[in-house]
Amino acid sequence: QVQLVESGGGLVQAGGSLRLSCATSGGTMRNYYMGWFRQPPGKEREFVASISQRGLLINYADSVKGRFTISRDNAGNTMYLEMNSLKPEDTAVYYCAASPFVPVSSPKNVRNWGQGTQVAVST
Repeated sequence: QVQLVESGGGLVQAGGSLRLSCATSGGTMRNYYMGWFRQPPGKEREFVASISQRGLLINYADSVKGRFTISRDNAGNTMYLEMNSLKPEDTAVYYCAASPFVPVSSPKNVRNWGQGTQVAVST
């Protein structure tokens, strides 16, 4: 079972940028579909972005298209989420997700979760 550890969250002003990282261990990262979800305060967990094992298939939620970029470094066992032009509505706990079998397009498809990292965007 792969273990996931997120980092890079923090407090940023609207219009700013952050880069989240998801370090993996205990498994072969290149065998896993990977992705990011987020859970805003008082709301359900929602899909942000996903990436296939070799990075050939990438999908984004409409709310982040053109602002966020997902990428992965299988040799370095790390996945990234570059977040630009951040908005207050991007405030959430961001979770790294992985699945060995299917794309992580929905929480129900996720086999492994990280512990989450808080992102707060101020006005």
